Amino acid sequence: MSDKRSIFEEVGSNTKIIAAPVGAISRDECSERGWVRIWLWALVVLIVIMITVGGLTRLTDSGLSITEWDPVMGAVPPLSTAAWNAAFAAYRTTAEFTLQNSDMTLAEFKVIFWWEWGHRQLGRFIGLAWLAGFLILFIVGKLPKVRRISLFIIGPFIGLQGFIGWLMVNSGLDGVRIDVASYWLMAHLGAAFALLGYIFWTLQLFGRTESELLQARRVRERKLFGMSTGLMHFVALQVLLGALVAGIDAGRNYTDWPLMAGEFLPPDLFSLTPWWRNFFEDDGLVQFIHRMSAYLLFVFGIVVYLRAKASAHKLTRLAFGKIGLLLVVQMVLGVVTVMNSSPWNLAILHQFTAILLWLAVIHGRFLAGYPITTSVRLQS
Repeated sequence: MSDKRSIFEEVGSNTKIIAAPVGAISRDECSERGWVRIWLWALVVLIVIMITVGGLTRLTDSGLSITEWDPVMGAVPPLSTAAWNAAFAAYRTTAEFTLQNSDMTLAEFKVIFWWEWGHRQLGRFIGLAWLAGFLILFIVGKLPKVRRISLFIIGPFIGLQGFIGWLMVNSGLDGVRIDVASYWLMAHLGAAFALLGYIFWTLQLFGRTESELLQARRVRERKLFGMSTGLMHFVALQVLLGALVAGIDAGRNYTDWPLMAGEFLPPDLFSLTPWWRNFFEDDGLVQFIHRMSAYLLFVFGIVVYLRAKASAHKLTRLAFGKIGLLLVVQMVLGVVTVMNSSPWNLAILHQFTAILLWLAVIHGRFLAGYPITTSVRLQS
């Protein structure tokens, strides 16, 4: 009688199929995702620093100190007296120097030059950090095929941000403006926040395997996810409005609160022509819109927070609790900043808190869309 065949034996062959070790595929996937997360976290930290340095560059009026855009040779600063004099001579042709800084010395120019130069070098370094990370992970086989295109998109996004930055600087070199155009500053800061949000969202996706994400999506809190999506867009709008305020130094005027110059509406509304310029260049109207939007954002944020308190998932509730706390801190900071005529330290703290709020909202939205279920014991 012939021996019984195993159900795992291939027909017509004496070779038995060896089953793969349980969990081997998951371990490989987790290993790849771990390396990607380290890389993405580095990019997140670098971009947070970049936005902060960019804010300080704006507050120190350093953005127009370098009048050329040279992505390659621009990395080399002036190395001789003649080179410094040439850079200073180029700056002296700007309206900012002629109308505002005509008594500036070469030593003072070097201070604002190094701020702008450092800001640009940090941008170059972020681009290189993305490229080096992408290539190394690809070469060593640690770049997952899943979402590979999403990781590649980060590179062109960084390049686009640099190009918008130059368009912003170029807007202040027309011989008329003493600062960059506020709408280009708005585009530049908005693109930076969008890039940061995109990377941070991708980072969270790589925190779990595809099967875990699929299972979590089945229990998505759709109402909360929709509300947090709206909250995310609202925060983005407020960031853009804040950039307009910074672009024309609107936060340094109308330092009373809750009124403006003793009235609900600021004086001399729509005094500029054509009328649409007032939404970008009238300091009273720009600050008024920023204030009103902040009030609405605060109210909507509290509504979303109260909705999240009913979530069955502890980590989701905690995430939205942080959002509520940051909303309160940001609101108080905004009032204190404007009542003190926006000194640089309070202004940069206000911007940094906006970054934290932006990341917190994205994290809360992610947990609403992909909840992490905890045991009943941990829920209490």
